[in-house]
Amino acid sequence: MTAEGFLEGRRLQLARGVLLQCIMGGYPPARFYGSDDGDLALVADPAQIHRLPWSDEPRAMAICDADELSGESSSLSTRGQLKAVIARYAAHGLAPVVATELEFFVFAPNTDPTQPFRPPVGLDGRREDGQSAFSVSSNNGLRPFFREVYKCMAALGLPRDTFMHEMGVSQFEINLLHGDPLLLADQTFLFKHLLKEVALKHGLNVVCMAKPLAHTPGSSMHIHQSIVEIGSGKNVFTDSNGEPTSMFRHFIGGQQAGLADFTALFAPNVNSYQRLCHPYASPNNACWSHDNRAAGLRIPASSPVARRVENRLPGADANPYLAIAASLAAGLHGIEQELEPSAAIQGEFAVPDNLALPCTLHAALERLKRSQLARELFGSEFIEGYIASKTMELTSFFDEITPWERRVLAAQA
Repeated sequence: MTAEGFLEGRRLQLARGVLLQCIMGGYPPARFYGSDDGDLALVADPAQIHRLPWSDEPRAMAICDADELSGESSSLSTRGQLKAVIARYAAHGLAPVVATELEFFVFAPNTDPTQPFRPPVGLDGRREDGQSAFSVSSNNGLRPFFREVYKCMAALGLPRDTFMHEMGVSQFEINLLHGDPLLLADQTFLFKHLLKEVALKHGLNVVCMAKPLAHTPGSSMHIHQSIVEIGSGKNVFTDSNGEPTSMFRHFIGGQQAGLADFTALFAPNVNSYQRLCHPYASPNNACWSHDNRAAGLRIPASSPVARRVENRLPGADANPYLAIAASLAAGLHGIEQELEPSAAIQGEFAVPDNLALPCTLHAALERLKRSQLARELFGSEFIEGYIASKTMELTSFFDEITPWERRVLAAQA
């Protein structure tokens, strides 16, 4: 839209079906978004209108809510779903607080998708070989890229906590500062978009796939969650003596009750399960523990006032609005139903059958399809539409034969 049209308040409309567009570009049958495929209104959030600092020509982006023409939020909008979850907390006098940790890879351009991703050539003329986890070295030659990333983050008002080199080859992680869930979802979305755009300017390729490299850790989007009282700001997970509260236990119980049903919302792509089937630091379970990274729900070491629950299931490929909404909705369900969690685990452990999660996209969609809890929390229209779109993507994947199949199976009798 032109700047003049936007400033005049001209309404921008969008077909409902676009909210269910699959990643290949197609759409499920129209019955999933209204047979007439009517319009939605895109309503800009005044706090999320940004001049794009990486653009050579003046351009701006406005994050919008997708609303029905009658005024209410569309049930197909993931941002609207998150706002509804926050409102349900507010009805209890509570406000959730979240922070996201986003991991990503920086690669050289990859023009042939049949070839593996490779790290860029560094200042020493070599490609990184995986020995730089948590390193302060800058021989990878990415300093100009990250300098512009920091500059653009400041221009967009994205405060950063820590930035570090992660375990993978040319893999990095950013921790965004904790705050309002909607704000953090907006910031996570903006940061991912910023990364892609700045990388292109520098001749690089930023990849937020869950598992872009074999034999290498995948990329997560851990979600740290706490709840405060509206007004006092008191963390309701900690009592006056600094001990965990019943609400803390119930929140964990709700997470455990919802993680298996919601796995397809946290791990939305076929590749998501490549990350989860290699369990080191990517736990595919609903166990909980104090500071054990093998548990899907980790309680990080912290002071009592900062007590929080870290959901380690979502990957970097997850929709931040939907992942945060699903995680918080599960926790609130546990609080409302006063659900008790299992016993905490420590050290090496075997995952009980009742706390194991789906390990393929097909299994996760089948679990979501059977979930009454998902329909209660997100509505049947959203769940059925989401499943329809993701089923199209899964079918497209199965329509191709992979190099592994040709290499290994073709010679079999």
